[in-house]
This record gives sequence, structure tokens and C-alpha cells, in this order.
Amino acid sequence: MSHARALHLSRRGLLAAGGAVGLGAALAACGDDKGTGSGGAAATGKSGPWSFKDDRGTTVKLDRTPANIVAFTGVGAALHDYGVRVKGVFGPTTTKDGKPDVQAGDMDVSKVTVLGNAWGQFNIEKYAALAPDVLISTMFDDAGTLWYVPEESAKKIGALAPSVGVSVYDRPLTEPLQRMWDLAASLGADMKAPKVTAAKKRFEEAAARLRAAAKARPEIKVMAGSASDQLFYVSGTNLSVDLEYFKALGVNFVEPPESAKKQGGGWYESLSWENVDKYQADIIMMDDRTSAIQPADITKPTWKKLPAVKAGQVISRSPEPILSYDKCVPLLTSLAEALEKAKKVR
Repeated sequence: MSHARALHLSRRGLLAAGGAVGLGAALAACGDDKGTGSGGAAATGKSGPWSFKDDRGTTVKLDRTPANIVAFTGVGAALHDYGVRVKGVFGPTTTKDGKPDVQAGDMDVSKVTVLGNAWGQFNIEKYAALAPDVLISTMFDDAGTLWYVPEESAKKIGALAPSVGVSVYDRPLTEPLQRMWDLAASLGADMKAPKVTAAKKRFEEAAARLRAAAKARPEIKVMAGSASDQLFYVSGTNLSVDLEYFKALGVNFVEPPESAKKQGGGWYESLSWENVDKYQADIIMMDDRTSAIQPADITKPTWKKLPAVKAGQVISRSPEPILSYDKCVPLLTSLAEALEKAKKVR
């Protein structure tokens, strides 16, 4: 999580800081035939009129199923799991060494056009060159703001193609999962494919396992954290899709008071490393995004003294989960396993 992000004062800037969700002219030579692109319709063979009502209440209508799809990286990864390909992505896609970012999932990042790999980056010229049919992203607020679409260039981007927003704000994980399922189906994905139905079944089984583990271990306290060089962020559960769902399954979370989360837009409380022991937890879930410092790289003495850290009871968390059942199964399973094995260390 970069200081540049943390200094961004908008709600979106606060979210991009990492702790919250734990928490910018078409070229004549580039006009691909939209019907032969490498997007959804081409991948599935579906054609004909298309419409989809998104979570802003906006219905996008096109005369054919989108073929040239551009999406936030995590959305592209979710659609990939359902067999729908995207032509371009924006958001964390590759790491500094060129490997796929955690948010890219199983996408072959060498086969998509990356329009921007970091907060505030969005190459409009490259976007226009893709002749996009639709842009798809998630939304982390109730104002319909598309995630990782730079505010300063949102109008220019919006003029090139219609957009679809899937909300991941203040609702349990199962809701955006279903919305992504519906979206993939509309784009021509085979939702009865064995791989797809098996993943959904595994998700349901993992949810049952987590519910059982939480019921059996109510004394185990879990804290959701994210690390930067200067601050440690403790997330509340009331806005994040993963934490809301885990809490609904019975997991006992550390809950910073609302007054303490004001600076974090209601998502999280910021703590200095000297005060990282303010809340006591038996298990710590740490932000797995590349914008956050990973547990193995945290050198702060106060971190190493935390009981959960000393006990080796630190697991990863995906504050921006890839919204496919396949990718959400490990999130449930890892927390269930941690609860089953955890020692009370507080």
C-alpha cells in the first residue's frame, strides 16, 4: 500500500490504501471488428441482442453480446473462471517482476491489454484502440463509482463505451458472487459446465465447514489487518463483502468502534505500529494485495510480539475477492482450517 494512495483524500483513495478493504481519441488504425474480438461472445459463440441491469440500476442494451470486453482485473479474472475472455484490463495485473498479480487469478496476463497497472493509471488511447463494447468494474461505494476508473478521466472513458458496475459495498459475499454469475451467463458462459457447477458446490461445502468451525470455536477472536510502512489498519466487518459474510457464518471478529473508523471512511481504524496491540486476537487475517506489506516482510518489533504472530496464527485475506465460486472457496477453507486448529492466545 503506497503513501500516494493513502494521501488520496477521496473515499476511493481511502479504499485503495489497502486497509479499508482489510482498504485515468480512438486511433484510426485500431478499429477491430467487434464481432471477431477475443471477448465474451467470441469465447462462447453467443450472439444477438444483449442487455444487463447493473447494481446502479442502469440497464445496458446492445445489439449483440459484447465481444470486446474491458474490465477491472479482478472482474476479468472472475469472468475467466466462467469461460468469458476479456480483451483489456485495468488495475493490479502484474507484479514488478512481470508475474500475474494476485488479483489476476488464472488469467493469462500476456494475452490481455493492460490499460493501467496501478491506482490512477488508465490509458485512454489504448482503451479506444480496443474498440470496447462494454467496460465492467466493481463498486466500493453507494454512489456508483467504478473501481479503478480515474475520476478525472471518467467522462472521457464513459463516452467510449457503456459500463456495468457490480457492487461490493455493504453486502455479503454471496450477493456479488451471484451478480457475477448472472453477468457471466448473460455474456454467454456455460453455467452448467461441470467445472462451474463443481466450484459452486465446493463453495457451499466450504461455507458449511466455516459455519461449523465458527460454531465450535466461538472463543477464537479474529482480526482483519493490513500493513503499510507507517500504519497498521484494522478492518471492521460492516462494509466488506468477505467479512460481512464470514461474520454471518458466525466468525467472532475484532470490531473497531465506528468513531475510530471515521478517518478510514467507515472501513477501518488506522493504528501506529506502537499501538498495534490495541486489539487482542487469536487469528490475524492479513491483506494479500501487492499494495500491502505481506506478513513475512513486516519487521516491526511490536508486530512480532503479538500473540497470534508468535503462535503462527496469521493467514491471508483477500479484501478484493475474485468473484467466482472457484476463487472464493480457498477464502472460506483457509479461515475454517485456521479456526479448527487455533489455540486461544489472548
